[in-house]
Amino acid sequence: MRLTILGGGGFRVPLVYRALLADALRGDPVVTEVALHDTDPGRLDAVAAVLAVQRERSGADVPVHATTDRAAALDGAGMVFSAMRVGGMPGRVLDERIALDAGVLGQETVGAGGISYGLRTLPEALAAARDVAEHAPHAWLVNFTNPAGLVTEAMAGVLGDRVVGICDSPVGLGRRAARALGLDPADVHIDYAGLNHLGWVRGLRSGGRDLLPDLLADTPALESFEEGRLFGAEWLRAVGALPNEYLHYYYFTREALQAARAAPRTRGEQIVEQQRRFYDEARERPGDAYELWDRTRLERERTYMADNRRASGGFEREAEDLDGGGYEEVALAVMRAVARDEPTRLIVNTRGRGALPGIGPDAVVELPCMVDGSGAHPLAAAPLTGHQEGLVRAVKAVERDVIGAVRTGSRTAALRAFATHPLVDSVEAAHTLLEEYTRAFPELQRVLRHD
Repeated sequence: MRLTILGGGGFRVPLVYRALLADALRGDPVVTEVALHDTDPGRLDAVAAVLAVQRERSGADVPVHATTDRAAALDGAGMVFSAMRVGGMPGRVLDERIALDAGVLGQETVGAGGISYGLRTLPEALAAARDVAEHAPHAWLVNFTNPAGLVTEAMAGVLGDRVVGICDSPVGLGRRAARALGLDPADVHIDYAGLNHLGWVRGLRSGGRDLLPDLLADTPALESFEEGRLFGAEWLRAVGALPNEYLHYYYFTREALQAARAAPRTRGEQIVEQQRRFYDEARERPGDAYELWDRTRLERERTYMADNRRASGGFEREAEDLDGGGYEEVALAVMRAVARDEPTRLIVNTRGRGALPGIGPDAVVELPCMVDGSGAHPLAAAPLTGHQEGLVRAVKAVERDVIGAVRTGSRTAALRAFATHPLVDSVEAAHTLLEEYTRAFPELQRVLRHD
């Protein structure tokens, strides 16, 4: 089967290719050919050089073709993986910096930055979905393009249930919690519910028991892993669940904002510098591309959510969390389950279809699903608690306003999205944000055509 990667010059593409090569070495691989598409030929060349080294060292044969022609890349694809970044890393820098300058949190997928990113990304994501429908009408689309839940819901408006959104945060959290209990993560079923970057582990079932209460009662075990240190044992016991790391922005808003303001650079500015060195040096020294990429990857992983960790007292990431193993494995598991019709239990983003009480059936949510040849089927979930449902409903309403703003060109809907987000506490701030983002991104002026 041919896999087409939209955003094929992206920095994390080698992680996906690593998983595909390992799958090929096991025999009978699900993907036998990869087509990379990107609008930046320089980035494509750099990533292709990394993949060439990976292929040579692995001994597996998964050919790679790179092109800037999206129609050509999609032709004959059985699976499409979307990892686009509209506006590139410079766009992320503006998303984050403009929010901070307006006095609210600057983060690429959460709050004001996430709304700006969504407004800029959805027109291109919808165009890509239409191209998939035209050039690869039988292909499934696995979406990692952020904001992943929002983009998945918009793309589903074109491709229906042939879109499955993925994220590595839930599987990473589940693995760390299982290890804290001394268990093999493969033996633990995770009860997880919410939206992308806004969800909670509500149960850890193994041997016929839910072991989450045991973990919550054990402070040393609870604070032995990243989320336990980030939120603190006392707060985790108060909410009775393990929050996704991105909920730190909601539960510790003032502290996270203070840490971001005190940092010499935003996360986007930091990654721009990291990746600029990689892409420049990889083009100059293609034979060293893999080592350059791996060095940059480790630096990126070590500094992930560094501001939030400083706001929680300061701690370093564990070595086992630096090697990847989440994002690419979820992607491969989804592709295998769909292509081979092998039912697999996975946490993914898809239309809830009533599985999560209180949330509309057409809303894309992040839940454990049974994924097979007919797509992702959400498993019935227990209701969210009051504050969980309140947050989910509020953020889902914002997502719907972003989608509506792009579809209708309405500045009013975009303003409402900014003003009603829980992390933007002022209508005046929302006006400022909308004005500054549209000034910084001319494409938004074309998207938001009327009041």
